[in-house]
Amino acid sequence: MMKLNYLRRALLLLFLFAGKTALAQTTVGSSTSQTNGVYPDVPFLLITPDARAGAMGEAGVAVMPDGNAMSINPAKLAFLEKPYGVSLSYSPWLKNLVPDINLAYLSGFYQLDNRTVIGASLRYFSLGDIALIDENQNPQGTFNPNELAFDATYSRKFGENFSLGTSARFISSNLTSAQIGGSQQKAGIAVAVDVSAFFKKPTVLFGKDAILSAGLNLSNIGTKMSYAETQNKRFLPANMKLGGASTFIIDDYNQFTFALDFNKLMVPTEPVRDINGEIVAGKDPFRSVPSGILGSFADAPGGFKEELKEIGISTGIEYTYNQQFAVRAGYFYENPQKGDRRYLTLGGGLKYNVFNLDFSYLIANAQNSPLANTLRFTLAWTIDNVSK
Repeated sequence: MMKLNYLRRALLLLFLFAGKTALAQTTVGSSTSQTNGVYPDVPFLLITPDARAGAMGEAGVAVMPDGNAMSINPAKLAFLEKPYGVSLSYSPWLKNLVPDINLAYLSGFYQLDNRTVIGASLRYFSLGDIALIDENQNPQGTFNPNELAFDATYSRKFGENFSLGTSARFISSNLTSAQIGGSQQKAGIAVAVDVSAFFKKPTVLFGKDAILSAGLNLSNIGTKMSYAETQNKRFLPANMKLGGASTFIIDDYNQFTFALDFNKLMVPTEPVRDINGEIVAGKDPFRSVPSGILGSFADAPGGFKEELKEIGISTGIEYTYNQQFAVRAGYFYENPQKGDRRYLTLGGGLKYNVFNLDFSYLIANAQNSPLANTLRFTLAWTIDNVSK
């Protein structure tokens, strides 16, 4: 029977979740239980692959769209002015802990008419090479655990200011290659959908032309997943992202965008249990997908006050000169009891002809955050028409 070195996966489970991920200790009687955590599968779906949003503190659900819009709000695709385009994003992930984990994201869109846009994307997350050993510690080769998600997206405008979008997603998570604990492991398979909306309104603010926008994306709403026939199926990282943005057009060359997003996982919070495993506060997390999603807004053991702590906040600012050069900054905040991800982000962008290059850099205390010094790169190609 082979065994896998699960160090990498354990690190991901500890550090990759967004929102409700802290392991706060709650004492009940003479027992101490780990509570307040939410442990969905395939947390790589919560990573923002786009370097532009990554440089703005992960904010972007309401920022004016570009070719990577489907990664954060599919509805924004309908407002793209180009007929088609392709983009590629890449990020070394958790490189302070392990050198060969990375995320790659390939996406493309095509405008069917002036109201309808379709798109597709592939997200691939590699955990690097892991050594396999048998029960006698003999080497059995290597294994490359990986996860992927393929999306098909449809977005349509309704009037000049509003659009809706949806993405259908196929998810595969191949993290094991062995029989462990007498249970045959398998790749986890699931399907999910995103439902999103986007609104923008040209106006005048402080004597300057401006565009006010708002966005909503309900993502990863789908089936549960497991890695063995005898294993309880776990929730996908269903997530709600709601935000707004203001773009100020100073003149023909200078433009500023300010963005604010709120983020909440729609996954059951772990309850508080006594020494016998009985629930003494909170709700049973093993329930149906609809019940889990709807109940995630009122199932925290600490009540409404704790629910508010489960909301992450992203803020970002972008300065653009002549639509050719951009400088960005942002800040991401998560409650210390619910993940404690707090970091500053910086980045920029450069456009040359039909190509856009964006990058972002995450600034955090390397001793406290495994995400410190994370880099993201995005190369996008868009074109006006076939002749060009």
